[in-house]
Parts: sequence; structure tokens; C-alpha cells
Amino acid sequence: MSKRNSSAAKSAARERLRQERERDAKRAKAKRQITVAATVVGVLAAAGGIGYAVVQANKPSHWEAVQDETVTAPANTTGTDGTSVVIGKADAPKTLKIYEDPRCPVCASFEQTVGPTVDKDVADGKYKVQFVGGTFLDGDSLGDGQVGSNGEGSKNAMSALGAALNVGPEAFLEYKAALYSAKFHPQESDDKFADDSYLIEIGDSVPALKDNATFQNAVNNGTYDAWALAMSTSFDTNKDDVTGTPSFVMDGKKLTTDQGSQPMTVADFNTAVDAALKG
Repeated sequence: MSKRNSSAAKSAARERLRQERERDAKRAKAKRQITVAATVVGVLAAAGGIGYAVVQANKPSHWEAVQDETVTAPANTTGTDGTSVVIGKADAPKTLKIYEDPRCPVCASFEQTVGPTVDKDVADGKYKVQFVGGTFLDGDSLGDGQVGSNGEGSKNAMSALGAALNVGPEAFLEYKAALYSAKFHPQESDDKFADDSYLIEIGDSVPALKDNATFQNAVNNGTYDAWALAMSTSFDTNKDDVTGTPSFVMDGKKLTTDQGSQPMTVADFNTAVDAALKG
């Protein structure tokens, strides 16, 4: 081989090597760019996820948001925001206020035992009843604008009671009895009333509410959620010095037995009511 051919071969080899190095450099640069881009996208995605999580964490809960809504009062109510619920004959001599919380187990015991007597007295015109509903068993302190975290069942059931009241007073009384019944009333620790479908299931046990689209839509859409909070506020700010449920008040005086306890039997209740009607 001549020196000239040897020199040309070496030159060609060096050129191939240079070109190969350039290609390697370009591939490495492209790889770095892809890596950097992927890293940036990952960082942005992570930042976006964190931002979304922060927004969601600071987003008010449903019931906190409801506090700012305009109250839609059910039919068959009077007073500010429809929080006066009075049922009975117009010529009944007096009104018995009944303070209850939907999740209250003692209220359930009272309704199961004495509820039918109350319904008969009202139908007979012995007295009217005024229902005052609280939701304190949900863990609320609605008086200072804070919503607790022990559940939503009392508020949700109160809203469903509003939906039943909108159908009619009788539907309201029957639905209230069903809520407190041994069949449907859950343990105090079980927030079952927070489930709209369960409240509708209970409604199906009441003839006027069974398959009633108006009632069901109101429950599902939370039509009376703001009213439920207004009712709760009326309980919290009552002037009868009532702090627990059930409580019974007539002419501004609490009804109790001779021992000062709540009248939880039919006999004790009749004795307390008769004395109040005469007073």
C-alpha cells in the first residue's frame, strides 16, 4: 500500500469518527432535552396537584356553603324563614312546643311510646303542637357560624322533614313518626340519616310520600337544606331555656313529672299536659 492510500484511508476514518461523534452528541442533547421537559412537566403536574389539593381542602363543605344560601321555606310554615311549624285545629286552646333532634335516641323512645297519644290529642283539638327541630347531635355550633364534624344526619333529616311538610301537615307527622320508629331510627352513633336514599326509603313507608316525585326531588336536591339550618338556629336561640331533647313547653313552662323528669310514659305525659292546660 502506498503512503498516499494509507493517508487517505486514515483521513476517511477520522471523518467517519467525527461524524459518529456528532451524531452521538446530537442524540445525547436530544435525550437531555426530553429528560428536562419530562422533569418540568412532572414538577408542574405535582404543583398543580398540590394546588388542587389546597383548593379542595379550603373549599367549604356542603353545609358550610348552605349557610350562605337563601332559605326556601316549605309550605305550611310561618314566621321568619318558615321556622314556625304549628299543626292542629285553629280553635285548640293552647300550643304544646315539642323540641326534638332527628338523631336523638330519647326522642325516638318518646315518639314510639307517646307519639300516637300526641297525634290523637292534636286530631281531637285538645291542643296544637309546634315542632322545634335541633341538629346539635351532628356536632354543630351553628350559633357562631361553625359546622361540626360529628355527622350530617340531623340536618339532612330535618331537610327531609321540610320536604314532607311541604306535601302536607299529615305527611309531616307521619314521616316524623317513621323517622323515629324502631324500624328506621338508627343508633345515635350511626349517621344513617345522612344518606338521601335512606330518607327516601323511609318516605316510601308513608302513603302520601310513597313514590312522590316532589318529595323525592326535594330530598335529593337539598331544597330545604337552608331551612333545616334556620330551624336549627331557632332551636339554638329559643327563649324557653331548652338545651336538650326531647323537651315539652306550654305557656313558657317545661312539662315534667312530679319528680322533675321528662314525661316519657303515656300516663306521665297526660298528667303533665292536663295540668298545663288547666294552668
